[in-house]
Amino acid sequence: MGHSYAVNRVHIVFSTKDRCKQIPPDLQPRLWAFLASIARTRKIEVKTIGGTDDHVHMLLAIPATVALSKCVQELKAVSSKWMRDEGHPFGWQEGYAAFSVGGSQVDTIAHYIDHQQEHHAKHTFESEFLTLLQKHGVEYDPKYVLG
Repeated sequence: MGHSYAVNRVHIVFSTKDRCKQIPPDLQPRLWAFLASIARTRKIEVKTIGGTDDHVHMLLAIPATVALSKCVQELKAVSSKWMRDEGHPFGWQEGYAAFSVGGSQVDTIAHYIDHQQEHHAKHTFESEFLTLLQKHGVEYDPKYVLG
């Protein structure tokens, strides 16, 4: 076979450092758009980005030539610098969660990400994060997962 084909759709989640509410609602659309622009300049397809004042969700299609960890590291580093340059004391948490997304799940996950404000009117980030880990069968130590 002369060509390689890959679609690596990933739902990525990470929070602000210590889950502090550092992303004011009026700044969220600009930060989500900035994160999308970072991804696109690295040839990463952006389906959607959304979140709340203390975390972000992204649905991306990462090329096979880009390592997931490198993708997340660059998104976090560049966006943190941008936030500080905009005059906001800011930092992302150290880790992240990433879940593979099948083609039939894309619209459902995108809808979920696009409606984070409504979701978090009823659920905390902590409960959401633990639910996602459990749903995807990720083993974790409760002592450390929310660090």
